[in-house]
Amino acid sequence: MARKTVNAQTTIADTVRVVGIGVHSGQEVTLTLHPADADTGIVFVRTEAVQGRDVEIPALWSHVSATDLCTMVGDPERASVATIEHLMAALRGLGVDNVVIEIDGPEVPVMDGSSDAFIEAIDQVGLVTQSARRRFIRVLKPVRIELGSGWAELRPYEGQRYEVTIDFPDAVIGRQSIGIDLSPTVFREQVARARTFGFVKDLEKLLPLGLCRGSSLENSVAIKDDRVLNPEGLRWADEFVRHKLLDAIGDLALSGAPLLGLYRSYRGGHRMNHLTLKALLADPPAWELVEARSRSAAAPAAEIGIGMVAPAWAAEVA
Repeated sequence: MARKTVNAQTTIADTVRVVGIGVHSGQEVTLTLHPADADTGIVFVRTEAVQGRDVEIPALWSHVSATDLCTMVGDPERASVATIEHLMAALRGLGVDNVVIEIDGPEVPVMDGSSDAFIEAIDQVGLVTQSARRRFIRVLKPVRIELGSGWAELRPYEGQRYEVTIDFPDAVIGRQSIGIDLSPTVFREQVARARTFGFVKDLEKLLPLGLCRGSSLENSVAIKDDRVLNPEGLRWADEFVRHKLLDAIGDLALSGAPLLGLYRSYRGGHRMNHLTLKALLADPPAWELVEARSRSAAAPAAEIGIGMVAPAWAAEVA
């Protein structure tokens, strides 16, 4: 396996498959991750989606078509992939730049409701570095979105930092906050295993609409009457905000390149994550595309975020 360097793009070393059920359909889904060439990015392929033909769907903010209960990319009337945020968070958290994801259904399998199964799958094959340099989107000025009592913003920061606060009236959740500087180690240890959560009263409304048919105590934290129903309890006392952080990492991974900046949100969610990213990228003076400079293996540098070397930036030359 090639030696990992902080400035190079990466892909997975071999093909790996994950099988599980879709949280909304309740049907079995097979998802296969394939290595991809440098500069491919993250691309979903819905197999035999339209008249027996495969359909490619780039995992990019510009292809987002829904953010109600999850994040969806693609055309719902033709070919789309929903509930992509936990997989996207795993890829961004581990620093995977290029991968092709074949999927034989309309939603990524929910697994245990976290990113853990996708981390395990990637670890089975490992990562390899590629010859192309990694690109980043650097935030140059603040952008902010407000929705009701919630808000989110992206601000300049030398690294990849996330600060998330949630505030629920239910006593079992309440107000929780977390902040991290993203790196593979931090993601693995503090974020990846945080499960999605929901209220039984909401589930009872969604089931008649054909939604959440695959939801169970095996893939989500269920809350009823101010108590957690899962017999094993919580993985962390603040697992709820950690999962909202996981979602934010996954949703912002649709930028197409790692973000150099600080993301902050209060009472956020998929829609707000998407709108904030959209607002940034729709404002050219607010960001720039940069790439890591070449650095010899004999001159290692301090790691910031996902292997970012603070002074080693240069504007991309088209």
